[in-house]
Amino acid sequence: MLAFSELFFKRGETVLVGFSGGPDSVCLLHFLRYLSQKKHFELAAVHVHHGLRGAAADADARFCRAVCKEWQVPFLLYKKNVRALAKKLDLSVEHAARKARYEAFAQAAKKTGASKIALGHHLDDQAETVLLNLLRGTRAEGLCGIPLRRALTKNTEIVRPLLCVTRAEVEQYLQVNELSFVTDQTNMDDAYTRNWIRHQLLPLLEEKQPKIRQHLAGMATQLAEKIK
Repeated sequence: MLAFSELFFKRGETVLVGFSGGPDSVCLLHFLRYLSQKKHFELAAVHVHHGLRGAAADADARFCRAVCKEWQVPFLLYKKNVRALAKKLDLSVEHAARKARYEAFAQAAKKTGASKIALGHHLDDQAETVLLNLLRGTRAEGLCGIPLRRALTKNTEIVRPLLCVTRAEVEQYLQVNELSFVTDQTNMDDAYTRNWIRHQLLPLLEEKQPKIRQHLAGMATQLAEKIK
């Protein structure tokens, strides 16, 4: 992970971490805090409050602020009214939340002068995304899954340093470093297709092919290289 992540960052630049307080983003922020000291780049965290989960979302924001204070990482909080945005643009709540989140990232990048925004998607997320796109019906581009890096604005790009790391490895990193995190209970609801893929479909596929996650992620990488 160290060698892979070092490819993304340059001395003197500012990097923002999308920090939800969940296990993936805690792992990413903790690791990039170490890497920023080694590579000499500036680090900050941005948390987006979607206004969807009431007191639980408020608690997540407080947790993120406290972690950043302890680790001496600048913290930016953006509050968005996702339900109002969904109604205004005739979007699902999920799509409106994603739109609001990336708008907040762009605002934070402009405010801080960040050239990169690092997100905590990992290999398991990649496998889930490929299957999700396949189930929805997709062109070949959809089978490329989550891009390793892509432009957000003219001056800022999204990067995903953990895309080669499995969820199990993230969990092991948290355990070894004794790191706390928050859990979004909506991630347990199989009414959402991604959660059903995570909890039901992938474990079933693993019974026949234990490396199905790696195979799906590898296929996505190969397709992305060919479609460039």
